[in-house]
Amino acid sequence: MSKTLEDLITRRFQDVTVSEAGHINTAEFLEAAEGVVKLFDILESAAFYPVKTDMTANIKKVREKSLSNPSDPTVYDTLQKIITAEAKEGDRTATQGLLWLKRGLELTAMALKRSLENQKETLSESFTEAYNKTLKQYHGFIVKKMFGVAMMACPDRETFYMKIGGDNEGAHEQLLAWVNALQGLLNELNIFYASGAFDKGL
Repeated sequence: MSKTLEDLITRRFQDVTVSEAGHINTAEFLEAAEGVVKLFDILESAAFYPVKTDMTANIKKVREKSLSNPSDPTVYDTLQKIITAEAKEGDRTATQGLLWLKRGLELTAMALKRSLENQKETLSESFTEAYNKTLKQYHGFIVKKMFGVAMMACPDRETFYMKIGGDNEGAHEQLLAWVNALQGLLNELNIFYASGAFDKGL
């Protein structure tokens, strides 16, 4: 029996707490981001290995920072608090990790939304176009070549959708809601990074 998106994840992006100021709960966001890694795992495709590995490492960096002050768990309980604190401290390991995690999630969100909106397009085409518009600008020649080959190894569309719940309207609506919620969180992070030039030098 094929698994649905609900089977794969422990927290949806729709369920991540965001304050009125747009500050994103750290633990909830990282838990939801791990759902993307699980999504790639079930696809069992080498195409997603570079992105999955990078995401996993960057989730770890941000989580380690969030847990680094156990005497006061509220110090780093939002992503924006981590970024602000590290800007003052000088060590921006988690800020950089979150930046690259954000970029990997942007690739995922754009590729999946493109696939849902262009049903005649192959998954390789959707992910390649998304890569060209997101991660590619930050990669050197060798990494670009590696990702180019990887994106061409994406599973076929039918296999992909059947593994996450089916290639039907209901499953598509569920996935689109998940993707749109993710994009909303990424928009908040983009605004915050830009507001303080927190990505400068990273």
